[in-house]
Amino acid sequence: MNKPIRPVTLGVIVGNRGFFPKHLCVSGREQVLATLKELGINVVIVPEADTSHGAIESLTESRICGDLFKSHRDDIDGILVTLPNFGDERAVANTIRFSGLNVPVLVHAFKDVTSEMSIAFRRDSFCGKMSACNNLRQYGISYSLTSEHTMDPSSPEFKQDLTDFAAVCRVVKSIRGARFGQIGARPAAFNTVRYSEKLLERSGISVETLDLSELLGWIKPMTDSDAIVKSKLEEIRSYTETSRIPEDRLIMQAKLAVAIDRFVNEHELDATAIQCWTALQEFYGVVPCTCMSMMSNNLMASACEADVAGVLSMFALQQAALKPAALLDWNNNFGDDPNKGVVFHCSNLPKAFFADHQMDYQEIIAGSVGKENTYGTIVGRVAAGPFSYARVTTDDIQGRIRAYVGEAHFTEDTLKTFGGYGVFQVNNLQKLLQYICSEGFEHHVAATRANVAHVLKEAFEKYMGWEVYHHA
Repeated sequence: MNKPIRPVTLGVIVGNRGFFPKHLCVSGREQVLATLKELGINVVIVPEADTSHGAIESLTESRICGDLFKSHRDDIDGILVTLPNFGDERAVANTIRFSGLNVPVLVHAFKDVTSEMSIAFRRDSFCGKMSACNNLRQYGISYSLTSEHTMDPSSPEFKQDLTDFAAVCRVVKSIRGARFGQIGARPAAFNTVRYSEKLLERSGISVETLDLSELLGWIKPMTDSDAIVKSKLEEIRSYTETSRIPEDRLIMQAKLAVAIDRFVNEHELDATAIQCWTALQEFYGVVPCTCMSMMSNNLMASACEADVAGVLSMFALQQAALKPAALLDWNNNFGDDPNKGVVFHCSNLPKAFFADHQMDYQEIIAGSVGKENTYGTIVGRVAAGPFSYARVTTDDIQGRIRAYVGEAHFTEDTLKTFGGYGVFQVNNLQKLLQYICSEGFEHHVAATRANVAHVLKEAFEKYMGWEVYHHA
């Protein structure tokens, strides 16, 4: 299953103030809309004829724009405030208040041109942006800022700001209303993956649970010749190298995947966390890693060891980057280099992470449940390149959600081991490890192959109200 990603839609407010040049609102509106169209961002904006020059200044115009946004509340993911001239700070704040929307807001101001500073062309957006932000703060409206105080809307830097803001909007909208599935209980030995459903629910995240016995019950009446099983089997064969795997175990993997798909579809789930050991191996006979790898690779994040907070971390990274995310262990030091280490899982990593991969058996638990019951891992070396990492945790003691985020690099260093693994490098790694341990974070960390840590910090901290440490 590959969940479609809907394009981001922004409500656009063009600010205006009467004694500044109104023609700048007309040309500024056109420039901003052209940039948004170029980036594939959908727009909700008042028709130019409905207000003076298609901008917002008066109380009446704030009502018109606010009502328009309200009528598109299910479509709008964020709001862009753009100031071609000074702008009316009350009109900006009133419009957002009247809309009733609780979405991310980006405030942008146009640059003045030093050769055009006469009364006919001077913008004063530099100053007006401060007034607009002051009023938003007074109104209790959270907002984001562009990377520079004033910016040309056609510049590459502003386009990157809009791209990042769209990612913030995706993360916030997807988390508020996310539906996760937990299949099975957490492994008994893993207190570390405990979490609070209630704290997640307060942030808009619901968790549906399914006992492993029910999942296995759905599998029991399936036959090897069922069309849906045969189709899933072919999907698995085309996903990775399976020549080492006994045929009966491949069919069992296919049936397991069909059952998981049923749970996902019936409960309209966005991601899953699965009790991956050892009950499935003892009472069914495979590991679920291939199913989980395939889901994560198709942007349906799936975390092992019933780590729901871990899959939330994966889900947020995935939404920010629009790329697959994986759950890893911060697992080993790498020689004596204080800024390098080894990440590892058994593994269910999406194939998008690997330099090479194949299906194999799970070496760690094969000794206790038998090799024949542990086929289904996706193993190989993680390809070199940049990545972002994140970990969200529910702090039940303090009644809050906390997170850390950062960026790192998978290296080319040689390493001979098993499972899914890679060598990574993080600047000032020892400081990060000190933070993880002193703050009691889990050993699991989510990663995606893109630089989006700043996006998660903005989304988590400013709009979700979570406490965030950004390891820069």
